Amino acid sequence: MAPKKEMYDSTIHVLERARRGDHSAARILIERALPPLRRWSRGRLPGYARAGEDTEDVVQDAILGTFKRVKRFEHRTVGGLQAYLREAVVNRIRDLIRGSRRRGLKVPTGEDLRDTLPSPLERAIMRERLDEFLEALQRLRPVDRQVIVWRVELGYSVDEIAQRLGKSKAASAMAVSRALARLGTEMQVRPRPD
Repeated sequence: MAPKKEMYDSTIHVLERARRGDHSAARILIERALPPLRRWSRGRLPGYARAGEDTEDVVQDAILGTFKRVKRFEHRTVGGLQAYLREAVVNRIRDLIRGSRRRGLKVPTGEDLRDTLPSPLERAIMRERLDEFLEALQRLRPVDRQVIVWRVELGYSVDEIAQRLGKSKAASAMAVSRALARLGTEMQVRPRPD
Protein backbone atom coordinates (compact mmCIF):
# COMPACT_ATOMS: atom_id res chain seq x y z
CA MET A 1 0.00 0.00 0.00
CA ALA A 2 1.43 3.37 -1.01
CA PRO A 3 1.78 6.05 1.68
CA LYS A 4 -0.89 8.71 1.64
CA LYS A 5 -0.09 12.05 0.05
CA GLU A 6 -0.66 13.82 3.39
CA MET A 7 2.43 12.13 4.80
CA TYR A 8 4.49 14.18 2.35
CA ASP A 9 2.72 17.49 2.90
CA SER A 10 4.69 20.33 4.45
CA THR A 11 4.37 20.52 8.20
CA ILE A 12 2.97 24.03 7.79
CA HIS A 13 0.21 22.71 5.49
CA VAL A 14 -0.54 19.88 7.91
CA LEU A 15 -0.64 22.43 10.76
CA GLU A 16 -3.12 24.54 8.79
CA ARG A 17 -5.35 21.50 8.25
CA ALA A 18 -5.11 20.64 11.95
CA ARG A 19 -6.21 24.18 12.83
CA ARG A 20 -9.32 23.61 10.71
CA GLY A 21 -10.15 20.53 12.77
CA ASP A 22 -8.66 17.74 10.63
CA HIS A 23 -7.88 15.00 13.19
CA SER A 24 -5.69 13.03 10.79
CA ALA A 25 -3.55 16.15 10.30
CA ALA A 26 -3.19 16.54 14.06
CA ARG A 27 -2.08 12.90 14.28
CA ILE A 28 0.53 13.51 11.54
CA LEU A 29 1.82 16.58 13.40
CA ILE A 30 2.19 14.53 16.57
CA GLU A 31 4.04 11.78 14.69
CA ARG A 32 6.41 14.38 13.22
CA ALA A 33 6.95 16.39 16.39
CA LEU A 34 7.35 13.53 18.86
CA PRO A 35 10.81 12.06 17.98
CA PRO A 36 12.80 15.33 17.93
CA LEU A 37 10.98 16.59 21.03
CA ARG A 38 11.77 13.35 22.88
CA ARG A 39 15.46 13.68 22.00
CA TRP A 40 15.54 17.33 23.04
CA SER A 41 13.70 16.63 26.33
CA ARG A 42 15.77 13.62 27.45
CA GLY A 43 17.53 14.31 30.75
CA ARG A 44 15.86 17.68 31.42
CA LEU A 45 13.49 16.52 34.15
CA PRO A 46 15.36 16.42 37.50
CA GLY A 47 14.99 13.17 39.42
CA TYR A 48 13.62 14.90 42.53
CA ALA A 49 10.71 16.40 40.55
CA ARG A 50 9.54 13.22 38.83
CA ALA A 51 6.72 12.29 41.24
CA GLY A 52 5.98 9.15 39.22
CA GLU A 53 6.35 10.84 35.86
CA ASP A 54 9.14 10.44 33.38
CA THR A 55 10.33 12.48 30.41
CA GLU A 56 7.94 10.65 28.07
CA ASP A 57 4.97 11.75 30.20
CA VAL A 58 6.16 15.35 30.12
CA VAL A 59 6.55 15.28 26.32
CA GLN A 60 3.09 13.79 25.83
CA ASP A 61 1.53 16.36 28.17
CA ALA A 62 3.21 19.15 26.21
CA ILE A 63 2.06 17.85 22.83
CA LEU A 64 -1.51 17.20 23.95
CA GLY A 65 -1.73 20.60 25.59
CA THR A 66 -0.42 22.26 22.44
CA PHE A 67 -2.85 20.48 20.15
CA LYS A 68 -5.78 21.34 22.37
CA ARG A 69 -4.96 24.96 21.53
CA VAL A 70 -3.91 24.37 17.92
CA LYS A 71 -6.58 26.73 16.54
CA ARG A 72 -4.91 29.63 18.37
CA PHE A 73 -1.41 28.58 17.30
CA GLU A 74 0.13 31.32 15.09
CA HIS A 75 3.61 30.10 14.12
CA ARG A 76 4.31 29.91 10.36
CA THR A 77 7.45 27.77 10.38
CA VAL A 78 8.40 24.26 11.46
CA GLY A 79 11.06 25.80 13.73
CA GLY A 80 8.37 27.92 15.36
CA LEU A 81 6.30 24.82 16.09
CA GLN A 82 9.32 23.01 17.54
CA ALA A 83 10.23 26.03 19.68
CA TYR A 84 6.65 26.25 20.93
CA LEU A 85 6.64 22.55 21.87
CA ARG A 86 9.99 22.87 23.64
CA GLU A 87 8.65 25.79 25.63
CA ALA A 88 5.61 23.69 26.55
CA VAL A 89 7.97 20.96 27.84
CA VAL A 90 9.96 23.50 29.84
CA ASN A 91 6.75 24.88 31.38
CA ARG A 92 5.59 21.38 32.31
CA ILE A 93 8.97 20.66 33.93
CA ARG A 94 8.71 23.92 35.88
CA ASP A 95 5.25 22.86 37.10
CA LEU A 96 6.64 19.53 38.30
CA ILE A 97 9.53 21.26 40.09
CA ARG A 98 7.12 23.66 41.81
CA GLY A 99 4.95 20.70 42.81
CA SER A 100 7.93 18.87 44.28
CA ARG A 101 8.77 21.93 46.38
CA ARG A 102 5.24 22.00 47.75
CA ARG A 103 5.15 18.25 48.44
CA GLY A 104 8.77 17.86 49.48
CA LEU A 105 11.08 15.11 48.38
CA LYS A 106 10.22 11.44 48.54
CA VAL A 107 12.52 9.56 50.86
CA PRO A 108 12.53 5.79 50.71
CA THR A 109 12.00 4.23 54.09
CA GLY A 110 12.80 0.74 55.22
CA GLU A 111 10.79 -1.43 57.52
CA ASP A 112 13.42 -1.04 60.22
CA LEU A 113 12.88 2.72 60.47
CA ARG A 114 12.70 3.79 64.09
CA ASP A 115 12.16 7.17 65.65
CA THR A 116 15.24 7.96 67.69
CA LEU A 117 13.74 11.09 69.20
CA PRO A 118 11.98 10.89 72.54
CA SER A 119 8.20 10.72 72.48
CA PRO A 120 6.16 13.71 73.69
CA LEU A 121 5.60 11.90 77.00
CA GLU A 122 9.32 11.21 77.40
CA ARG A 123 10.09 14.87 76.63
CA ALA A 124 7.58 16.00 79.27
CA ILE A 125 9.11 13.66 81.85
CA MET A 126 12.61 14.84 80.96
CA ARG A 127 11.60 18.49 81.34
CA GLU A 128 9.96 17.72 84.66
CA ARG A 129 12.95 15.81 85.95
CA LEU A 130 15.63 18.04 84.42
CA ASP A 131 16.12 20.04 87.61
CA GLU A 132 16.44 16.80 89.59
CA PHE A 133 18.92 15.46 87.06
CA LEU A 134 21.08 18.60 87.19
CA GLU A 135 21.09 18.70 91.01
CA ALA A 136 21.97 14.99 91.25
CA LEU A 137 24.66 15.39 88.61
CA GLN A 138 26.31 18.17 90.66
CA ARG A 139 26.52 15.85 93.68
CA LEU A 140 28.59 13.28 91.72
CA ARG A 141 32.37 13.13 91.42
CA PRO A 142 33.75 15.11 88.46
CA VAL A 143 34.82 11.95 86.59
CA ASP A 144 31.29 10.49 86.91
CA ARG A 145 29.76 13.78 85.78
CA GLN A 146 32.01 13.83 82.72
CA VAL A 147 31.19 10.25 81.75
CA ILE A 148 27.44 10.89 82.09
CA VAL A 149 27.61 14.07 80.03
CA TRP A 150 29.53 12.23 77.31
CA ARG A 151 27.16 9.29 77.26
CA VAL A 152 23.74 10.85 77.97
CA GLU A 153 23.95 14.40 76.69
CA LEU A 154 26.45 14.04 73.84
CA GLY A 155 25.59 10.46 72.89
CA TYR A 156 29.19 9.20 72.75
CA SER A 157 29.64 5.48 72.30
CA VAL A 158 31.54 3.39 74.85
CA ASP A 159 34.42 3.21 72.35
CA GLU A 160 34.58 7.01 72.13
CA ILE A 161 34.48 7.32 75.91
CA ALA A 162 37.24 4.68 76.23
CA GLN A 163 39.38 6.68 73.84
CA ARG A 164 38.80 9.90 75.78
CA LEU A 165 39.50 8.25 79.15
CA GLY A 166 42.48 6.29 77.86
CA LYS A 167 40.94 3.06 79.19
CA SER A 168 39.86 -0.23 77.66
CA LYS A 169 36.37 -0.62 76.27
CA ALA A 170 35.39 -2.94 79.13
CA ALA A 171 36.73 -0.53 81.77
CA SER A 172 34.92 2.39 80.13
CA ALA A 173 31.66 0.44 79.93
CA MET A 174 31.99 -0.31 83.64
CA ALA A 175 32.73 3.37 84.40
CA VAL A 176 29.61 4.45 82.47
CA SER A 177 27.48 1.81 84.18
CA ARG A 178 28.69 2.78 87.66
CA ALA A 179 28.30 6.51 87.00
CA LEU A 180 24.71 6.00 85.82
CA ALA A 181 23.96 3.86 88.90
CA ARG A 182 25.34 6.60 91.17
CA LEU A 183 23.24 9.18 89.32
CA GLY A 184 20.13 7.01 89.81
CA THR A 185 20.87 6.73 93.51
CA GLU A 186 21.40 10.51 93.84
CA MET A 187 18.12 11.22 92.03
CA GLN A 188 16.24 9.00 94.51
CA VAL A 189 17.84 10.63 97.57
CA ARG A 190 15.61 13.66 97.48
CA PRO A 191 11.87 13.05 97.26
CA ARG A 192 10.19 14.55 94.24
CA PRO A 193 7.64 17.28 94.93
CA ASP A 194 4.11 16.24 93.96
